[in-house]
Amino acid sequence: MPIIDFPGPPAPNGYSHTVVVAPGSRLVYISGQVPIDADGKVPEGWADQTRLTFRNVAAALAAGGAGWGDVIKLTYFVTGTEELPAIRSIRDEFVDTSRPPASSLVRVAGLFRPDLLIEIEAVAAVPA
Repeated sequence: MPIIDFPGPPAPNGYSHTVVVAPGSRLVYISGQVPIDADGKVPEGWADQTRLTFRNVAAALAAGGAGWGDVIKLTYFVTGTEELPAIRSIRDEFVDTSRPPASSLVRVAGLFRPDLLIEIEAVAAVPA
């Protein structure tokens, strides 16, 4: 996955401004994943919810025949931004930090359940 540098905005913190998909790659779209475990339980706190959400994204990627090294785009929906350093730290446990995906983060008023703090969507490009 080539990452393109360009003049303009400052260097991003753990993500890429631009990612190019190789011709013939198979795209895998992952719906928004939330921090609900197989038993329907939601952990408390940003760190535990973020880590479980990334694990759920990983499971969805695997189901689509992809892995973290294939991820080209992440979109985060968060109910607050006070824990961004923790979110970034946990993200770095999963993504290839030498080739981070493009990313967007959106602060929302709430998710579909009031106990959820974060939701993450992903797009992966699996080489042909």
